[in-house]
Amino acid sequence: MELYCMESDSDSDSDSDSDSAAAVVLAPMDPNILHDDRVLQNLLTIEDSFLPQCSYFQRVQKEIEPYMRRVVAGWMLEVCEAENSEEDIFPLAINYLDRFLAVMPTRKNYLQLLGAVCLFLASKLKESRPISAERLCMYTDNSITTPELLDWEMLVLGKLRWNMAAVTPNDFVEQILRRLPLPEEKVAMIRKHTQTFITLCATDEGLAMNPPSMIASGSVGAAVCGLQLERKDPRLTKDKLTELLAKMTNTEVDCLRACQEQIESVLAASLQQSRAGAANGANKSREQQQQQDQSSTPTDVRDVNL
Repeated sequence: MELYCMESDSDSDSDSDSDSAAAVVLAPMDPNILHDDRVLQNLLTIEDSFLPQCSYFQRVQKEIEPYMRRVVAGWMLEVCEAENSEEDIFPLAINYLDRFLAVMPTRKNYLQLLGAVCLFLASKLKESRPISAERLCMYTDNSITTPELLDWEMLVLGKLRWNMAAVTPNDFVEQILRRLPLPEEKVAMIRKHTQTFITLCATDEGLAMNPPSMIASGSVGAAVCGLQLERKDPRLTKDKLTELLAKMTNTEVDCLRACQEQIESVLAASLQQSRAGAANGANKSREQQQQQDQSSTPTDVRDVNL
C-alpha cells in the first residue's frame, strides 16, 4: 500500500471585509486510508480512551451546572463560525473541555477561559492557521488576558497528559459513508447534515459520554432518514439502516437506536428554539427576523427534515 500526500488551495468562505480571505492549504483524504478496514477498527479500539472519565456534574464539579456548559459551548461554536474554522475544531475543543472538567474541579468564573483554551489547543492541532491567543481574548470582550490563556494552556495540557489527538465523531463520518449503499448524488448533502447533527451533539451535555462512533453513526442515520432515501433503496429503511450501522461500529442496536432518537430530540429542541426566537421578533423587520433565526440555529439545521 502506497500512501500519498497532496495539498490543494481553497479560498476560505468569509466576508469581503474579512482579513481571513487568503487561500488555505488543505490536505484531501488519502484513499488508501479511507478504504483500509484497519483504520476503522483502530478508531473503534482507541475511542474509549478519549471519553470523559465520569459524569462530572455529579462527581467532580461543585459550581458548574449543565446549563453553563451549554452556554460556553454555544459561545465556542460562535467563535468557530466567526473564524471560519474547520469542522474538526469545535468537536475536538468540546472533547478537551469535557475531559478536563471530568478530572479538575473548576470555578464557574473560569469556564469561558477554559473554553477559550480548548479552542486555542484544538485550532493549533488541526488548522494550518490557528486562532491567535489575542483574538480569543478579544472574543471574550477582553475579560481574560493573554498571559491567563497561556498559563491555562499548560494546565489543560498537563491534566489531559498531553494526549491531544483525540478521536471525535468526525473521524468516523467518511469511514461510515463509504460503507453505506448511498446514492452518489446525495452523499454531499448527507455529509453536510451529519456534520450539523454532530455539532448539535457537542453542545448537548446529555450526549457527552457517548462514544464518538455512536454519535457519528446516529448522526448519519438521522441524516439519511431525514432525506427519506428508503423510497429508492429498501436497505435504507430506518430499522435496516440502524442494524447496518450497529454492525459496522460494533454497537448494540438498541443503544444506537436510543442515541439516534436522542439526536433527533436535540434537533427538535433546536428548531423549537429557533421558531420561538422568530415569534418573539414578529414585530421587527423581516431581515432582522431572518438574522435572529440564523443566529439561534447551528449551520444548515433548518435544511434537515425528519
